[in-house]
Amino acid sequence: MSPDPQLQHLGLPPIDQIGFVVRKLDDWVQRFEPVFGPFTFIDGSVQGATFRGKTEDVKLHIGFGRSGDMEIELIEWQGGVSPHSEFIQAGHEGMHHLRYRVDDTDAWIPKLAEVGYTPYWYKRWNSDTVFAYLENPDFPLYLELLQMPEAGAGTPE
Repeated sequence: MSPDPQLQHLGLPPIDQIGFVVRKLDDWVQRFEPVFGPFTFIDGSVQGATFRGKTEDVKLHIGFGRSGDMEIELIEWQGGVSPHSEFIQAGHEGMHHLRYRVDDTDAWIPKLAEVGYTPYWYKRWNSDTVFAYLENPDFPLYLELLQMPEAGAGTPE
């Protein structure tokens, strides 16, 4: 079931990740590891993504945990410009986004626009790997659409 009633009729797949943006990854891992651990870590930096109409780079350190089929992503912003820097610089920390793995990110963007969601961070690595973050002023969390072969689960962002 989708958290936003406007999304329910669109046929999105189940949410497969809850993303948190945190100031100190190690502190959150210590708190969350008993429930979602063990965590794995990557350099989640992204170069050349479109953020609010500009090409930006960002340095991110990311930890991934799990609860059943649900992935828990902890993102520590370390520099650059992205949704994560914007969130931290606005004084926030905590739950940030919900991720949907989709077959075609670009096809979903106009469908979500029909219910008020606008893309604001986007990156295409190749024909198989694309992500977009979308926002809606009437919903408190961002949505992430991720198109990626299953072998790459948890990455690139």
